[in-house]
Amino acid sequence: MQTHNNVAQTQGSKFLGFTLIELMITVAVIAILAAVAYPSYQDYVIRANRSAAQQFMLSLASREEQFLLDARAYTATIGTGGLNLTAPPELGSRYTFGVAVAAGPPPTYTITATPIGPQARDLYDPLGNTTNNVGPLTLDNLGQKGPAVKWTR
Repeated sequence: MQTHNNVAQTQGSKFLGFTLIELMITVAVIAILAAVAYPSYQDYVIRANRSAAQQFMLSLASREEQFLLDARAYTATIGTGGLNLTAPPELGSRYTFGVAVAAGPPPTYTITATPIGPQARDLYDPLGNTTNNVGPLTLDNLGQKGPAVKWTR
C-alpha cells in the first residue's frame, strides 16, 4: 500500500526536456520553411544582381552619349581610354559586359550583359524553364531594352 508521500514523489518526478517526437516535429517544420524560403532567397539575389547590372548598363549608355558628343562616334572600350568605367566588384563575378559599335550612318551601339557563374540562371525565363532561353540583357543607342521580361520585373 502506498502512502501519501510515495504518491507525491511519483507524480512530482517529471522529466524536463523534449521528447523525440517533439524534436522531430520541430525539425520537420524548420525543413519545410527552409525548402520554401531558400529558393525565394536565390531568386531575390538574382533579381538584385540583375538590377545592379541594368543600372551599370544605363551608366554605360549615358557615357556613350557623352562620348558621341566629344568624338562624333561611339566607343567599344568600357575601361580606360574609352568610357572610363569599371563594373562594380560584386558584378564582376556575375556578369560580363561588352559594347558592340557600328560606325555606319548613323552610328549605333549595343551594350550586352551576359550572366556568368551562379547568375547564369538568369539566362532563362523567369519561371526557370531551360527550354525558353531569353538570353543576356541588352541595351542599344535607341534605348531599346531586351529581353523585355527581364527589364520589367
